[in-house]
Amino acid sequence: MTSPDISIISFDLGTFDIFVIGGGGHARVLVEAISQMEPSWKVAILDRDQKRHGQAEMGAPIIGGDELMEAISIKSPGARITIGLGSVGDASARIRLFDLAISWGLRPTTVVHPTSVVSKATEIGDGSQLFPACVLNPGVKIGQNVIVNTRAVVEHDCLIGDHAHLATGAILAGGVVVGPAAHVGAGATVKQGIRVGEGAVIGVGASVVKDVPAGTVVAGVPAKPLFDRNENA
Repeated sequence: MTSPDISIISFDLGTFDIFVIGGGGHARVLVEAISQMEPSWKVAILDRDQKRHGQAEMGAPIIGGDELMEAISIKSPGARITIGLGSVGDASARIRLFDLAISWGLRPTTVVHPTSVVSKATEIGDGSQLFPACVLNPGVKIGQNVIVNTRAVVEHDCLIGDHAHLATGAILAGGVVVGPAAHVGAGATVKQGIRVGEGAVIGVGASVVKDVPAGTVVAGVPAKPLFDRNENA
């Protein structure tokens, strides 16, 4: 592992309340959500692009890259983190950063935008992210490091696996099961009781009326298989 740049870690790491790991558009939304969820929290961003170090996003300084997680774990044991990378059908980068943060003893923290509608009868895993105007109804169970994006709707008794992403405006009817690291595209609709397998991808605007096997990419109205990602790995 590359040693942290001394000029970068001149930031007092102990003064930050939460670290967003990964920069870009997804991180900007997270920083704003955190500022509304916990206005007193001081936020810092880690980004691997050295050209961005010393800059800021939404007022949060970009203090260094992933290698700073070790220094953070020493200076501020158990520090809060959230993953600032989104995913479009491939959650591997989010999973890598999430697992790396845990390996350093950092604490994945759930980010819930104040405009989200979340039933008290839900279970939400560590490090998950609930974006503006999303809806989670009673009986919903969400794993770790899940993204429920803006205006997504998760109806009663749905189960969402670790690292899955429900993109903007996606709708899951009651009792849908979404496997780990699966992706439900923007504006897609999934019929009640459907099972979406691990690592499957549902295309933008698709209407899913049949179960989707693990690793399968589907699209269209009604959704039909395009290819199996496992066969092309």
